[in-house]
Formats: sequence, structure tokens, C-alpha cells
Amino acid sequence: SLPWEGPQSWSWGWEQRQEPELQWVQEQALRQVPLFPSPLWIVGQQWLGLQGPLLAGTWFPLIGIWKKSPRIEIVVWDQEGFQGRRHEFTAECPSILEVGFETVRSIKVQSGAWVGFEHAGFQGQQFVLERGEYPSWEAWSGNIAYHVERLTSFRPVACANHRDSRMTIFEQENFLGRKGELSDDYPSLQAMGWENNEVGSFRVHCGAWVCSQYPGYRGYQYVLECDHHSGDYKHFREWGSHAQTFQIQSIRRIQQ
Repeated sequence: SLPWEGPQSWSWGWEQRQEPELQWVQEQALRQVPLFPSPLWIVGQQWLGLQGPLLAGTWFPLIGIWKKSPRIEIVVWDQEGFQGRRHEFTAECPSILEVGFETVRSIKVQSGAWVGFEHAGFQGQQFVLERGEYPSWEAWSGNIAYHVERLTSFRPVACANHRDSRMTIFEQENFLGRKGELSDDYPSLQAMGWENNEVGSFRVHCGAWVCSQYPGYRGYQYVLECDHHSGDYKHFREWGSHAQTFQIQSIRRIQQ
């Protein structure tokens, strides 16, 4: 048998693995223990496995916990009212022409949060698509500055985290001037004490947010995410291809 002096060191790491239509997150812990057969435990929806690789003449087990991430799915139709041809997506679509569609006119978001774009290549006006049904263009653009009757590209908002979202807003571009910390929904920034109708820059620490041009979440929408631009949006030009002004008067968290 091999000598064992008890736990001596821990090493933590994260590994992300992409399988067809599945995403697994593996949490690893490494600990020195004696050699023994590799058991497998199943606990709820998680499974814990031990392996015995030989490292520098000493046996170590690799402890892994796999958690299945929530599946994201959106179904689109080329006619209003969920009629005509349909197609399901579980990943981004830079252009609906790739699947033989000319336009998307109705949508059902089965899970996750998505953002739809007016033009191909994730360009033009942005529209937040949270779980639910959108039988026609009025459902996704009713309060927008001008109506967009079709969407031609869309992608999931992977980092949406309604409960733990956090963002800092700055009065001026490049993170200068007065600042405010946000962790809730704000239908009117002015009513909450923000002194003007503009925001110069954003730093998204966690989650995803939709910022609107006018109070009550009306006007142009800008989706800001912690995993885009490293969460830093130093000028309105980084909010989206349709952004032309610093005007922001309401902000809310995107729901997963």
C-alpha cells in the first residue's frame, strides 16, 4: 500500500466543454489521497467521479462535478401568428438567409434570453426577446422609436442573470464624472436621482441589461452584457450600430 499523510494541497480550476447542443461546466478539485478503485456517485442531477492518474509518482484522484447548463432555444416562423415555415435554434444566427428564410415575423422563446436584430450580422435596432410568445412585430417593437416588422439575425444572451445583475453608470464617456451603482430595474433614472437624461459610459459587472432611450423602457434599446467588451462600454458607439446619442432614461435587467 502507499503511504498517506492526509490532504496536503488543493488546486481549483474551471473547464468548459461544448458538446452537440449541450454545454457542461466542470468544477475540478485535486487532492492527495491513497490509491483506491475509482467509484462513481450520483447525487441528484450531478455526478461525482474519481480517477487515479499518476502524478510525479503519487496517485491523485480527480474530483469532477458536472452540471448541465439550461438549454437555450428559440423557434421562429416566416409568417405572423406562428404560421408558415418554422425553424428551431439553440445558437446564434448571423443571418436567417442561412436557413432559407427571408424574414422572421413571429417568434416563441422556449428558454433563455435572446436579442434580435433588424439587419444581418447583428446590426441595426436591437430587441430583447425573453421567454414567451411574439405572434407579430408589434409584440417585440411596440414601444420602440420606430417599428421594425422583421428580424434578420439573433443571438442568445448567455450571461443574463436577473437576480445578481450589477452595473455602474457614469456621467461622461470613458468612465468619468459622477457615477451610480445599479442592481435593480429603473423605469426612470431621473426619478431615482440621476440628474440628466444621458449616460456617458457603462461598466457591467454581472448579468445583462437593456438600456432604453426614454422613461418606461421606451425608445431605442441597447443590450449591454458583462461578457461583451469585457463588460466595459466607454462610448455610445459601443452600444450598437444604431446608437447615435448618449440619451438613456430607463434601465432594467434581462431575465433568463
